[in-house]
Amino acid sequence: MYAPGAGKAQHRFNMNHYATKKSAAQSMLDVALLMANSSQLKTVLHSGAQHRFYVPLIALISLSISLQVIVGLLLIFIVKYDLNDVKKQPRLNTMNDAATVFVFFTVLINIFITALGFESGG
Repeated sequence: MYAPGAGKAQHRFNMNHYATKKSAAQSMLDVALLMANSSQLKTVLHSGAQHRFYVPLIALISLSISLQVIVGLLLIFIVKYDLNDVKKQPRLNTMNDAATVFVFFTVLINIFITALGFESGG
């Protein structure tokens, strides 16, 4: 292991490469949650209106899916821009903050979805 600055080959930290990897990992998690929400929506729709929390679950799952799509789009735009361009950093920071807030609300919504449950037979 080398200490910073203690070797022949010093590598400059590439923020764009880091952001791309971070966004890719976040996108994979987003896709996994999107698939889970799709499966939950299918289960609720299949159980029908007799499910005790049919309307709230449909609304919450739909909202969760919508927020995930928004986060996915934000991540695409974040990766598209050059993080080293100082002029674009405030906009990228705002987009990153928005994505974080949307992810937070998506987690909260999914906690409520889980709490309302999917007992078969309503």
